[in-house]
Order: sequence, then C-alpha cells, then structure tokens
Amino acid sequence: MKDTFNIKINNDDIHLASCLANIVSIEHNTQAYSHTLTVIGQAITPYLLKGVLDKLKNVFSPVSAAFHHLHQQMGDDAIEIRGQVINAKPEHIKSLLGDVSDAYHLDVGLQASRPSLSEPGLLVMDMDSTVIAIECIDEIAKLAGVGEQVAEVTARAMRGEIAFNDSLTHRVACLEGVPIDHLNQIRDGIPIMPGIQTLLSHLKKHRWKLAIASGGFTFFADHLKARLGLDYAISNTLSVKDGHLTGKVEGEIINADVKARTVKALSEKWQIPSSQTVAMGDGANDLIMMAESALGVACHGKPLVNEKADVAVRVGSLHSLLYFLDK
Repeated sequence: MKDTFNIKINNDDIHLASCLANIVSIEHNTQAYSHTLTVIGQAITPYLLKGVLDKLKNVFSPVSAAFHHLHQQMGDDAIEIRGQVINAKPEHIKSLLGDVSDAYHLDVGLQASRPSLSEPGLLVMDMDSTVIAIECIDEIAKLAGVGEQVAEVTARAMRGEIAFNDSLTHRVACLEGVPIDHLNQIRDGIPIMPGIQTLLSHLKKHRWKLAIASGGFTFFADHLKARLGLDYAISNTLSVKDGHLTGKVEGEIINADVKARTVKALSEKWQIPSSQTVAMGDGANDLIMMAESALGVACHGKPLVNEKADVAVRVGSLHSLLYFLDK
C-alpha cells in the first residue's frame, strides 16, 4: 500500500473519489497476509478508506491495497486490503465491521479465504426477503385478512425466536380457504431484489450452479427458478383442494437443516468442491446452510444473521456478493 494514509485531513484531495487511485494500487505487493478486507461503496474517497482502517487498527494491520478485479465494472468502487489480523475474538471483529458499515455507509467484509469466481461453484439462495423483496406468506395473509397476525409470527421466526416448523405450520393454517387466484396476483407483481440479475449473469458466465432453498412455497420458488434460469429450487408445497388452500403443507418442511443438506447434496451432485460453495440469506433459518458453505453471506439480514455470517451486505445490492469472491 502506498504510504498515503498519513495525509492530513485538511488536504483538499482527501474528500475526492477521483484521488482514490493515489492510495490504491492496480495490483497487490508480495507481502505475506492472513486476511483480505473488502471495502465496497459508491465514490469511496481517501478519507473514507482511511476512516475504515482507523476504526479497525486494533484488529487488522494492512500491508497492501489494490482494486478488486470487478472495481467499477458494475458501478461500485471495490477495494481489497490485505493484512494481518491482530489477536481479537471473531465476534468483536464482526461487531466492529458492523460499526464501520454504519459509520461510512459502506459494505465491508474480512475473510481468511475466498471462493474463486473463475472456478465453477455453487450459490444457494434463500428466496423471501433475499431473492425477492417480500415474504410471500405475509402477502398471502394480507389478501386473506390475517396479515398482521401472520407477519408477527414470520418476524419472530426470522429472528430465531420461534422454531421454524412450528411457526410455518401455524401461519399456513391461517391461510385455509384462500383461493389460488390470490397467489397468482402476488406472483405477477413479485418484486425481485436489485442486483440479482447482475449477480446471476456473472456467475453463469463462470459456470456456477445456482439454486434456491426456501422455507417459502413452490408456487413462487418454481416460478423464480424458471424466470431467472436457475438450476434447482426446493421449497414447501402448499396443499390445494378445489382451487383453495387447505391450510396444510404437503411433505417434509424445508427448514434450516434441509437447506444445509441441500448445499451438501448439490455440491456432491455437481462435483463442486466445498471451498467453492456460497449460501446467501437474511433470516435465522439460513444460518445452518451458511455454516455448511465456504462463504455465508447475509443480505440485508436480521442483526443475528449479520453477526453470524462470514460477510454481510448491508448497503449495496445483491451483486455486491461478487466482490467477496477472488478472481
């Protein structure tokens, strides 16, 4: 890293994004390092980058800074900072990273290893509030007139306060008698998260396999599998009779354990090394599949998930996941 982090704060250039290249190189130096700190945002300035490193100085010692290989290709600044982690508990580092993100409105992640974008890999995604910007069961409940009742249970389940199986059974029971036409209405206006198409297209170019593992419903997951060109989708099946929901789920409930099994099963099926697996989600029932993967990514997640995931996208769109991958 060029020795410019001692620039005086009153220097006119310190607040200019155009001057970032004065302190960040095109390539890293050859110094040894244990971790990579990735900093992602819009129009990052020398001042902001210095602020990030100052806040982390007690846990991370930088040795080299270079632009990520996707820097500015998707409209973001992305910087990789190599360095050594100083003795610190992981939970303390995660807390600091959250503080940094909040202070500077940037996404930051610290990783000891990273899957490679250029090698075939596997991405398994949660659906509700991850691939799409809604919780489908809450939307069905609104149309059925039990929205508040169901939404509260959903929120508690996503925070990990209620066992997922129990919460799903309770919520689905409230939907008894809802006509399938209501599901069609939600499907037709389903809001896809910003950045998902960019994320998927880049991964497809590099022969990655893409899947949804959702505690939501096949009616929507199968639709998204086809619409987005995914390789696989697994989710819960709502029981239907005479064009109306019965208030029951058919077959095994897709919970946190099943999601984790899905990551393992798909990686074995497609012969993808475990080091090339990524899981992405926002709720507590995504944590086990994140732990099963080489890289667990929280996307606009609940506080517990941001704390436990390997990295967290708090600010940017879903394509920001790409910046946490190596070349």
